[in-house]
Amino acid sequence: MEVTVYILRCSDGSFYTGLTKQEIEARLWEHNQGIYDGYTKKRRPVELVFTETYDRITDAIARERQIKGWNRAKKEALIRYDYEALPELASRRRRPQPSS
Repeated sequence: MEVTVYILRCSDGSFYTGLTKQEIEARLWEHNQGIYDGYTKKRRPVELVFTETYDRITDAIARERQIKGWNRAKKEALIRYDYEALPELASRRRRPQPSS
């Protein structure tokens, strides 16, 4: 069973992270039709901007939770597949910024 973790860009510019066992195109269609109440229903249309596929649902759930905990800059780096920037963006979040 394949499970897809995905990120959508909503019409208001925000991001939604989710996972699905169905084909990603079908899930995207459901989001854009507003079939389910939830975050994306009032933020349509949505655009698929990132996917990763996993063989184990436990791995997909862990990845979805990880991404949901990230700040916007880190999600944007992931969407650009800029994996080298991810550690720096993570460390910035934990360290206080110097005062000017």
